[in-house]
Amino acid sequence: MGGSHDIDGADSAFVFEGNWKDFARIALPNLLLTIVTLGIYRFWATARERQYLWSRTRFVDEHLEWSGTGKELFLGFLIVLVLFGVPYFGVTFIAQALIARGHEAIGTALGVLAFASIFYLGGVARFRGLRYRLSRTRWRGIRGGSDHNGFVFGLSYMWKNIVGWLPAGLLIPWSMTSLWNERWNKMSFGPFAFETSAEPGGVFARFLLFYLAPFVLFVGGVIMAGMGMLAGYGVGGEDGVAIGGFLGFLGLILFFYLGLGLIAVAFYAKFYREVVGATRWRELHFTFEASTIDWIKLLVIDAVLVVFTFGIGLIFLSYRHWKFFMTHLEAGGEILLDELTQSQTSTAKHGEGLLDAFDMGAI
Repeated sequence: MGGSHDIDGADSAFVFEGNWKDFARIALPNLLLTIVTLGIYRFWATARERQYLWSRTRFVDEHLEWSGTGKELFLGFLIVLVLFGVPYFGVTFIAQALIARGHEAIGTALGVLAFASIFYLGGVARFRGLRYRLSRTRWRGIRGGSDHNGFVFGLSYMWKNIVGWLPAGLLIPWSMTSLWNERWNKMSFGPFAFETSAEPGGVFARFLLFYLAPFVLFVGGVIMAGMGMLAGYGVGGEDGVAIGGFLGFLGLILFFYLGLGLIAVAFYAKFYREVVGATRWRELHFTFEASTIDWIKLLVIDAVLVVFTFGIGLIFLSYRHWKFFMTHLEAGGEILLDELTQSQTSTAKHGEGLLDAFDMGAI
């Protein structure tokens, strides 16, 4: 494992070699076993799927390996259920009971405390989930991870999101990029730490478009509805006005939500290009080349797949999303193979229970 490896000029640093037919041989039995076991098997199903996806992903000259187990994920879920889930629902029940008995102040305070705890744990979950997945990912026998436990990040997640929303939401791009930087700067792979310095300025224009879109779309939709009513009056008089008004109102709803959704996708596409492009690992720099159109195609086909298979297509979404990220993720620079040694970061003994409980993705 000596020398160096220059990956600039290569066809693609990341290559996904899987296919949906092979994945189906894993996903369909996983679905049946999950149903038979009333959902318990899904932890082992997740581990099997990741083993397949990782093993079909090649970075430079070696395939990735997933070393996590279903048992780890199951234990992580149980820990969250016992340490956080039961107390949360207990506090919520007590708060509602106090409010019903006339103790509104105490009940409301407990309710706010319960909400704040979930808010905080959501940040911890994002950090620990990424740490766990890096620690179970192997490349050339080397793993990643972090020596941080994520509890400080949970506090940052709270106050940075609050600050982002306080000025009418205008600082959300800052909070998103700042949290990305803070989380990834505490991660490492092998002996090298990740470094990222994403700036909110690169995504603010797209965010401002999304921010102002509801007003613009609403005005445009009202104009469309008015034109529909006028057209209806010209065709069928007063009865036509009612029909035209209904069609115009329906067009207003579709115009508003579809337009806002497309602009939101455009913002997130730009956000991922910016933050991934600002991330480094030693001499390597990363890029994420998915355009807004690429994201729209992914989401539309996801929706069609799920709807026309009556929900069964959900089992293929993890395959589609992993392939999407690996297809559009690129890296350039030089890997100094002589310096690659095993990570000395601590490894968690259980899976991303918090992440699983809040249904969050690693990225």
